[in-house]
Amino acid sequence: MSNKINLLDLNRADMEGFFIDLGEKSFRARQVLQWLHQYGVSDFEEMTNLSKALRGKLAEKAEIRLPEVMVDQASIDGTHKWLLKLDSGNSVETVFIPEKTRGTLCISSQIGCALECSFCSTGQQGFNRNLSVSEIIGQIWVANKALGRDPKGDRVISNIVFMGMGEPLLNFDNTVKAIDLLMDDFAYGLSKRRVTISTAGVVPALNKLKEVSDVALALSLHAPTDKMRDELVPLNKKYPISEVLAACKNYIEGDTRRRVTIEYVMLDGINDKPEHARALVKVLHGLPSKVNLIPFNPFPDTRYKRSSDPVIDHFRDILIKGGIITITRRTRGDDIDAACGQLVGKVKDKTKRNQNVSLSLQKKAVTG
Repeated sequence: MSNKINLLDLNRADMEGFFIDLGEKSFRARQVLQWLHQYGVSDFEEMTNLSKALRGKLAEKAEIRLPEVMVDQASIDGTHKWLLKLDSGNSVETVFIPEKTRGTLCISSQIGCALECSFCSTGQQGFNRNLSVSEIIGQIWVANKALGRDPKGDRVISNIVFMGMGEPLLNFDNTVKAIDLLMDDFAYGLSKRRVTISTAGVVPALNKLKEVSDVALALSLHAPTDKMRDELVPLNKKYPISEVLAACKNYIEGDTRRRVTIEYVMLDGINDKPEHARALVKVLHGLPSKVNLIPFNPFPDTRYKRSSDPVIDHFRDILIKGGIITITRRTRGDDIDAACGQLVGKVKDKTKRNQNVSLSLQKKAVTG
């Protein structure tokens, strides 16, 4: 392993500290951030507004180490998926979803996932470790490089969602630093409404997130009752629906324009009945929210099936009649296993013991 500092791990504050330690002015941080994140430069010699001496110093002390692209797949609908190698035996998947008015990149925050949601392919792969800041940001760097810019010169990626592999709030510090870079005008310059954190409901971390960030929030709910959600999302046994929704309400409090996006995967005969829709209307009462209904995307050996279109439409209509903004998410990239819940990557360590240890350690990190 190299003992050089990977500059992709540094947000602006860290980068300024790095240059001060080198005996340089702090404004060099802004220059290098632009080279890295706005111009996609990975060679210090191409950073032409830095002196030759400084470029030599950077080459000695630092590096720009990126994930390795192992597989690059394009769907017939325009969706793009990359399998990125991180270290020996481990890799993650990143997906780009093009739409008429925006381009969304779905990024991963962990290698695998420890939450074991029963309907999610990622959750069935086990858990290895958190991603570093450079491994999170490296996904965006690679995608930007691959996609380039549209004919008008605008960036293709306009939105970032932490909805890939892993629970981002169990990788709290690195996720927050990555968000810093996404919103930094000298890096990616995205607005808070164009960055979305999706969580299954890690309540202490969600409360902590409010103190340091106000990016958009999505909640993987998937059930209107605790009994049902205990089976689908085991984390619910620790943080039941009432606690999770209270934390979501607290997170957006103070801004009347904000809503929490509720993600609800539609499972045939499990959570898709009219009475479930009516129960969902009741449980969401008082929380400014909008619901995304997600047709289940099958994966090998799953016991679940996708709800039929008429069932999904009826469920949606009940929610809308109940006063909840509701849309059905169009399935994208399922021909290359890039749809919601299908990302698997390659996870070296799948043991229950290490999953449980990881959850315990990460909870301590979040709660102090």
